[in-house]
Amino acid sequence: MSNEVAVLGVGMHPWGKWGRNFVEYGVHAIKAALDDAGISWTDVDFLAAGETIRNGYPGYVAASSFSQAMGFRGVPIASCYAACASGTQAVEAARTRILAGMADVCVVAGADTTPKGFLAPSKGERSADPDWLRFRLLGATNPTYFGLYARRRMDLYGATESDFARVKAKNSKVGATNPNARYKKVFTEEEVLASPLVADPLRLFEICATSDGGAALVLTSLDFARKHATDFVRIAGVSTVTPTFPNTLVDMPNFATDSAAGISAPDRGFKDSIAYAAYEEAGIGPEDLSLAEVYDLSSALELDWYENIGLCKPGEAETLLRNGDTTVGGRIPVNPSGGLGAFGEAVPAQAIAQVCELVWQLRGQAGERQVEGAKVGVTANQGLFGHGSSVLCVK
Repeated sequence: MSNEVAVLGVGMHPWGKWGRNFVEYGVHAIKAALDDAGISWTDVDFLAAGETIRNGYPGYVAASSFSQAMGFRGVPIASCYAACASGTQAVEAARTRILAGMADVCVVAGADTTPKGFLAPSKGERSADPDWLRFRLLGATNPTYFGLYARRRMDLYGATESDFARVKAKNSKVGATNPNARYKKVFTEEEVLASPLVADPLRLFEICATSDGGAALVLTSLDFARKHATDFVRIAGVSTVTPTFPNTLVDMPNFATDSAAGISAPDRGFKDSIAYAAYEEAGIGPEDLSLAEVYDLSSALELDWYENIGLCKPGEAETLLRNGDTTVGGRIPVNPSGGLGAFGEAVPAQAIAQVCELVWQLRGQAGERQVEGAKVGVTANQGLFGHGSSVLCVK
């Protein structure tokens, strides 16, 4: 039995710092996705949404908030939270509903309104919460971890500050042509390296901002899609895997690893397992990819993802970058949307936005950033507390 579903429609509210109700961005994206699919809200059987924890109770019940704003009509809903992986959790909820025969048409949506500055822990005293403890005990904001990962890459594989700057410069060129991206400036490597140091060795322009924005998908059964469209993109694999004990690499927000003294570490680490699970389900390998959208919370993390999704062996990411393989026009473009460096992060929307980009690319609708002949694309990201996130799309 095929696990494929169709992506009949995609839509986004442009990223920025708009300062408005997150529901407004979500509704804008939902309406755009419905228009793209050529269907109406009354055709929808189910709505799944990524939650936002920065917008009061309406954010915790995002699916209900969006459904009410669109017009309550008794449609079943699901609100999902998995930090940066929330959007893929919502995709999986909708896909499962379709594959179970309980729905033909599902909307998946996510939107966020973010505060100024780095994301902070929720208020309150929570001594058993690692996310609270890392701020209280270490003062470790997200960029602290990004800097540690970057320094690890330099120590293990010889990455340089120029490599990190090159990633930012690469992504800024395509981001400048993306109408939904927040930042339109094309950066040179020299400008990136001249920006203020934030978390050694990372500089200001190498760390993603926090942003407002929204994204939505219309997922349908293949039978429904064939009756309403002649050509459509399909989701062939979804991964929401968790780590396998013992996890021997520090993952945010933890500040210690599992011990491998008594039990050997798994052959495939957590980040390596994320896209692998989607490949396994789809029967497709990294050698089949036309492009990838990965979670570049920092420019250095993009290089890690090259290896995690199987584009190259450990330690070879810098060679891919320096050879131009991951640029649009290269062998395997990565982040042709511009990535988080061009968008900033709207947490519950970001994994959905990654899928939007794959769909536009596979349809040939990506404009100046189009990857020629794109047939297969994968997304990859990771949410706090062990949430894997990957979606594999095929033409």
